[in-house]
Amino acid sequence: MMSTVLSTAQVNSAKVTGRRELHFSKLADIQTDAENLAARPVRQLGNWQLGYALAHLSGAMKICLDGANFKVPFYIRWFAPLLKKKIISSPMKPGFKLPEKAAETLMPSGPVSTQEGLDDLRKTIDRLNREPQRQPSPVFGPMTHEEWDQLHLRHAELHLSFFVPE
Repeated sequence: MMSTVLSTAQVNSAKVTGRRELHFSKLADIQTDAENLAARPVRQLGNWQLGYALAHLSGAMKICLDGANFKVPFYIRWFAPLLKKKIISSPMKPGFKLPEKAAETLMPSGPVSTQEGLDDLRKTIDRLNREPQRQPSPVFGPMTHEEWDQLHLRHAELHLSFFVPE
């Protein structure tokens, strides 16, 4: 989807070198890193601008609060729970392309300023801290609070690793 690429030169994100090694242990770590990145110049190693990445992270977090408006194929829903523990405890690999229906929900429809993305992420993390309900994952099915948080942490580590403070 070209509309999701916000850089003129397409980068193969699976082959990017120089990414930061991140390990977040709580949602507040994501917000702190995002705020630190937004407060200074950063070198963008991937295809997305910082605001776009922050809005994408927020959109993924909202799925556990509000539910997903897309379904993944049955065979994935059947097989994925067997891998859930490994996926939520291991670093995510770059280069995964979302299926079209998921991308419509998880990808911002256009450019997002750093401030807009940061504001959206802050509001969503606040909701995660305040609201107790969690919806089933469209991939893994029912998940605990802790499992959802771990998934958000790994997801944020992946995307924020593409931004290096200068």
